[in-house]
Amino acid sequence: MFATDTSLQYDIIPYVGTILGGLVPGELVVIHGSVPDDADRFQVDFQCGSSIKPRADVAFHFNPRFKRSGCIVCNTLDKEKWGWEEITYKMPFQKGKSFEIVIMVLKDKFQVTVNEKHLLLYNHRISLERIDTLGIYGKVRIKSIDFISNSLQGSQPSSLGITKINTENGEMPDDSQFGVPYVGRLNSALRPGHTVAIKGEVNKNANSFAINLKSSDSDDIALHLNPRMKTEVFVRNSYLHDSWGEEEKEVANFPFSPGMYFELIIFCDAHQFKVAINGVHTLEYKHRFKQLEKINLLEVTGDVQLLDYKLVLTHPQPVFIYSGFCICLSDLGLPLQFTDSWE
Repeated sequence: MFATDTSLQYDIIPYVGTILGGLVPGELVVIHGSVPDDADRFQVDFQCGSSIKPRADVAFHFNPRFKRSGCIVCNTLDKEKWGWEEITYKMPFQKGKSFEIVIMVLKDKFQVTVNEKHLLLYNHRISLERIDTLGIYGKVRIKSIDFISNSLQGSQPSSLGITKINTENGEMPDDSQFGVPYVGRLNSALRPGHTVAIKGEVNKNANSFAINLKSSDSDDIALHLNPRMKTEVFVRNSYLHDSWGEEEKEVANFPFSPGMYFELIIFCDAHQFKVAINGVHTLEYKHRFKQLEKINLLEVTGDVQLLDYKLVLTHPQPVFIYSGFCICLSDLGLPLQFTDSWE
């Protein structure tokens, strides 16, 4: 069910290799490696060819630097001239430690996650179609490079727990299909074993947004998910009998960032909701609204684009497929299961 075009070990740096078929929206590039104790910097370059003289254009230059407190510099080399630097002062890499870089290719940007935590976005400055080469340079050890495609070949899951497979049009969504605020009816009432799958994109200057599972019979909100970007707090609550309950806020890593594309999974079992974001188990929320069969509405408000959503029913099979991603439900602490893919 999982589609990995390549999964090889690369012991020699610098590494320069052809990206067979190029890159298309929806693909993932997953790099596992470690940072040597004496590292000062390394870089991952998505290149337009491998020419040295003149130097090939670099569409996306991802360059962690370890001097002082450390930073990550991103840039584009066009006709042997560097553009303006985009600098991120979050430093997820540590000397002597291993890492996992996941680069999601979107229609208008790259989205980078390191060690299962969102790091940065980088808008395309050079056409995606021109990228055909991956280069890795500097003081770094690379264990494996995986190009995860949009096909259904292969059977081994990546450590990320997600893999891109075919969507209806072969691309990730890029335009909002639903106006926000939005209220829509689920295609059936919720019950244990059901999953609500939501695709969206956080607005660039977002403050907060909310996703609510509700009943059409009352004003009750069974599940209120409220990420707040400014404070990086992820509030969960229920609104029952005209009153909000006690907020739950604890989460290991705040999973959202302005401008970020996301796929959010809400799995309902008999006792609680389990939520995963971009394939990473994020939280659990025990049911306060007990009449699950009355939950039949999805409400989305705030600083977010809603791209698509669906309710699907799980069946006993190896993996869970949603919106082009294969997601290991074992990452949610669940038995491995399979649900219908998007129609």
